[in-house]
Amino acid sequence: MVTIESLSISYQGANGSLPALDGFTAVFASGRIAAILGPSGCGKTSLLNVIAGLKKPSAGVISIDGMPINGASKGTAIIFQDFGLLPWKTAAANVELPLIINKVPAKERKDRVRVILDEFGLKEFARYYPGQLSGGMKQRIAVSRSLVSSPSLLLMDEPFSSLDALSREDAQDFLLALHEKRPLSIVVVTHSIEEAVFLADDIFIIKGRNPGRLAVHIQNSPRLAKENFRTSPQFQEVCCRLRELMASPNLTAS
Repeated sequence: MVTIESLSISYQGANGSLPALDGFTAVFASGRIAAILGPSGCGKTSLLNVIAGLKKPSAGVISIDGMPINGASKGTAIIFQDFGLLPWKTAAANVELPLIINKVPAKERKDRVRVILDEFGLKEFARYYPGQLSGGMKQRIAVSRSLVSSPSLLLMDEPFSSLDALSREDAQDFLLALHEKRPLSIVVVTHSIEEAVFLADDIFIIKGRNPGRLAVHIQNSPRLAKENFRTSPQFQEVCCRLRELMASPNLTAS
């Protein structure tokens, strides 16, 4: 569980401090998927970087399972928008990187990489380089690399934005299937209302820029009640509701 209380984030620029996020308070519950939805510049990626321990907040308290965040944690994995794959390393070598950093013995590294590539249907692509793979394959390699160390928290920053429409839907289906098999807590940053509604149990809308502020938290209960959610009337209803909320001038960030 990620607990955030009165979190503020700012950056130092040539003309002083530039606020990115202000007064953010939320709980990302264990074993659930949370989506952070909002416009560019509202502080979504900055929030992920703080949760990942890659940036220190300017103010506020943030903890994972009751422990304050103090730098990067082995229990937390992050997937960046461009996947962050090293182009000069094969798929298997990219997946192996976290294990090398954590000084896992060589034989165990090879075994764990082989198992996870096989699990995700990537075994035959182990010796391919990122430049030889489709966007969907790169995304699966990035997920495999994130999960090879068995984290309990997965952070994803616009993970499907570079994919075409059908590949993006396949990737979303893949993530939900993955979540059913593994007891992960997942936080996804997205600009897409439809993606947030399809993926998330909890949706957090941030409004405003420089700084952004949490405007509303919605529990997305219809997703849990219907298998074919993407094509259901309930899906369209939730999307329309979110679109109205995001466009409403009366929804002031608090």
